[in-house]
Amino acid sequence: MRSVTEKSYARIGLMGNPSDGYGGKTLSAIVKNFSAEVTLTESEQLQLAPDQYQFDSVKALQRHIRNDGYYGASRLFKATLKVFAGYISGQQNSAALQTNFKVSYQTNIPRMVGLAGSSALIVAMLKALQKFYALEVDQRILPSLALAVERDELKIGGGLQDRVIQIYEGLVAMDFAGMDSIDGYLCGDYQSLDTGLLPPLYLAYSLDEGEPTEVFHNDLRSRYNAGDALVVNAMQEFAELSDQAVYALKQSDYGLFGRLMDKNFDLRQSISTLNTHHVLMIETARACGVSAKYAGSGGAIVGVCESETGFDKLKTQLEAIGCVVVRPVISPDYS
Repeated sequence: MRSVTEKSYARIGLMGNPSDGYGGKTLSAIVKNFSAEVTLTESEQLQLAPDQYQFDSVKALQRHIRNDGYYGASRLFKATLKVFAGYISGQQNSAALQTNFKVSYQTNIPRMVGLAGSSALIVAMLKALQKFYALEVDQRILPSLALAVERDELKIGGGLQDRVIQIYEGLVAMDFAGMDSIDGYLCGDYQSLDTGLLPPLYLAYSLDEGEPTEVFHNDLRSRYNAGDALVVNAMQEFAELSDQAVYALKQSDYGLFGRLMDKNFDLRQSISTLNTHHVLMIETARACGVSAKYAGSGGAIVGVCESETGFDKLKTQLEAIGCVVVRPVISPDYS
């Protein structure tokens, strides 16, 4: 019985977020410490409901609902298959989707902390569908298909950044101004960079203080659409920070890169009321002498930390306020 497995990784937004949904620019990297894996196995019937839950206690159930919501991965896979099948049918290849399968998956990406756990499952599913049906979709279109799953089908706010880096992997500079339309999907300009340009980084996250990404993004969207000058101007500034960050990396100016990360967070804080625990994470990291910004929509932070002594101090201080701290693995030869 034929079976295919595909994997997608967590990601960190290094600069420019959250301007990806607003014609801005971002710089992102993959984090290979955490991944989502989807397996499609040939079967007589199509089975897209893999969530079979068992809990050790009521508290465990409460923790699951807080982190994963009420729907689990099933809705992600159903919506992904719908979008993928719609795209393939539009390309007059619908006859290729004849074989049924059942879905199984596993993930260790921390949920609800802005590391793109949901989009990782969607991207892994898209990759698996291509392999299972021996179809090849233009790489530039795939992130837009993945975004359509959450934005159009599930009504979850967000931008292309997460999906782009999870498709392209490594380190990618993204430009969302002047989008191109390919097969009816808007696509930006995506430039892969050498991961060796990156300074030593740290990643910290809190499992207990997560917040759905749509809570943050939907407020910004309504304000942006209403012409809020503070938000509109901030999105332009986020894009400029991303350009400056690429320059800093190419010049090996880690000090400048770290200062730009701080500016990115300060700008974000100026346009939003942020979770107090997430802000405490930033303040705690900066008190240790390192840069700090959100890795995504909140719940995880990232920054430059060059020395191991500094990393040990940072780890001790952040663990004291309930955080997990790691060195993010960006590629096989970088940690």
